[in-house]
Formats: sequence, structure tokens, C-alpha cells
Amino acid sequence: MEVMQVLHMNGGMGETSYANNSLLQRKVILMTKPIMEAAVTALFSTATTNFPASFAIADLGCSTGPNSLFVVSEIISIMIDLYSAKKHELPELQVFLNDLPGNDFNTIFSNFLPRFQEKLKEQIKSKNGAWATLSCFFSGVPGSFYGRLFPRESLHLIHSSYSLMWLSQVPQGLEGNKGNIYMARSSPPKVLTAYYEQFQRDFSTFLECRGQELVVGGRMVLTLLGRRSDDPSSKECCYIWELLAAALNEMVSEGLIEEDKLDSFNIPQYTPSPKEVREEVQKQESFSIDCLEVSEVNWSVVNTNFDPNVVLEDRGYDMARCMRAVAEPLLVDHFGEEIIDEVFKRYKAQLANGMSKEKTAFVNIVISVKKIA
Repeated sequence: MEVMQVLHMNGGMGETSYANNSLLQRKVILMTKPIMEAAVTALFSTATTNFPASFAIADLGCSTGPNSLFVVSEIISIMIDLYSAKKHELPELQVFLNDLPGNDFNTIFSNFLPRFQEKLKEQIKSKNGAWATLSCFFSGVPGSFYGRLFPRESLHLIHSSYSLMWLSQVPQGLEGNKGNIYMARSSPPKVLTAYYEQFQRDFSTFLECRGQELVVGGRMVLTLLGRRSDDPSSKECCYIWELLAAALNEMVSEGLIEEDKLDSFNIPQYTPSPKEVREEVQKQESFSIDCLEVSEVNWSVVNTNFDPNVVLEDRGYDMARCMRAVAEPLLVDHFGEEIIDEVFKRYKAQLANGMSKEKTAFVNIVISVKKIA
């Protein structure tokens, strides 16, 4: 699997698109708003007369749909209040939206950016004084964030949400992970080691690159799917993929998928612990940690109405559709398109059953750092 070529969310605006199935991810962004507000405020905490005339923001792993501009909207709102309080003119803003080349950038720029710009104009008009104008320039930046994307010391603020748990490649040495598509209780120790070492290489590279691209004093706010446990195969981070593996194994037993085909499929993801994230940041030495927090978001949040009385089968459907928006391109690349509907029909049933028996929540790790050298 060439991860850079196939790792992207479902594009467009259809029923199984990421644009229409990313409510959970939006909820996570909302949960981290206080941390982002603190990071943006800290950028200007020492500024009195020398507010920057130009300000560069990058959202790494922006994906597609309304969430792609949601974070930017929150950041701009915070900046408007800060500059207004100081009676300064707003800076020119450069906003860079980054994801892998297969990302559906067209939907962002054709469907969502025009509406965003209109709302931004209305927001600015509601302010009085010299700061009530804003120039905001948007660019799409296709490429892997496990490499350089921007010139040296050109960015002031970097954000990334639910992206950095994705690896640059499927780890080497996963032979013997029979019947699994990810780390699991039954995985050999070498599989867990291979996943962790790939995460270390990737996250270290990410930090090194961003350390070159941020100005001194610049900030990063990163949110990753993770785990509280020290055990990388714990259910709190692996259950969502175990249920998909169960659906695929059912199809193997019925002759719908070849066993060898299943055994050669592995998810290119690693869900780290807070300790593992902290250690990599400290080893890199370009950043100081402002805060590191752990939170949870229940799988059932994907129900649009947030209705606690909705039946679990319906919750399973919504969660399956959410996961389909994320995982379908990987599955299509490996198994082909003809089995996809059947896979997610079975996955829906597995999810509904699992959610009726288990506490089902994603663990989020949020870290805010400052560039110090």
C-alpha cells in the first residue's frame, strides 16, 4: 500500500462523503477550543506595539468539508477580539490548508470557502474602528507533513486535528498478524514494536520539519487519537478496528474474501499514549510544552440529533458511515470496490453489537507547544 497515494477521506458531498460524516471530528475540535484560544492569546501576550502586520496559519491534515475551515474561523475570531482590545489594525492573514495530494481540495474551495468568506465579512462588519477590515489569503498545500512544506520561519501558528495518528507507511515486519488488520491482543509483540517504531520515526520527522518552519515563539496545537493505557493493543484504541476485522473475517469464512488478502491488509495508524507524545517532543528540543491533555468523545456523538433514545442499531449505522468516510479508500485500494457495501453492512452490525455491550469512546490527546529554538 502506497499510503501517500490512497490515504484520504471520501470526497464530494454524497451520502458517504467525509463532508457529511465528520460530526465527531467537529465535536473534538470544539472540545479543544480553550487550548487553541490560550495558544493564540499567548502569541500576543508580549506584544504591545509590535503586532505582526502579516500572520501565517497552517492547518495540517485539513481533509475536506466544513471542518476544513472551522478551525480557521475560530482562530480568526480569537484574533479579532485580541486586536480589537489593543486597538490595532488586523494583520493580513495567510491560511494554508494542507493534506495529501488525494484530498478533495476542490470541494473546500468551491463549496465551502465562498460561504466562509461571506460569513467572515459579516463578522468583520460587526466590529467598529480601524480594525474592522481584514485581508485573508487561502492556499491549498498538497503534500505529506512528514516532510518540509513551507519556507523556514514562515509560520506563526500550526494546527492539526485527527491527522498525526496516521503513519507515513504501513510498518515493516507485520507478518504473523493473522486475522488482524491493526494492533490487537492476539498480535505478536514484534507487530506492536513495529507500529511504535514507525510512529517514533514519523512524529520525530514531523516535529523536526515544523521546528524549521515556525518562527521562534510560534505555536502548535495538535490533536491525535490516542490511548490512556501503556498497552498499545488496549481496547480503548484498537476496538474500532477489531470490529472491522471481525466483519472482514466473517467474509473470509464465507469465501467472499481470500484469507491471504485479509492477512496482508494493515491499517497505517498508531494511537500513542500521552507519555509517548511527550517523550518525542522532549527529544526534539525545539519546543516547550504549554499543556498536554487527555479527553474522550463517545462514539454515539455522531448522531446528528444527539438523541440518547436513538436505538443502538441506528447508532451503529451512523458510526459505520463515519468510519466508511475515513477507511473506504484504504479498503477499496486493497480489496476492490465490489465488496465495500457488504463490508460496511456487516461492520454496521458489529458496531451496533459492540456499542450495546461496551463503553465506546475515542481517547484524544491534545498538546500545545511553543517554538523555543
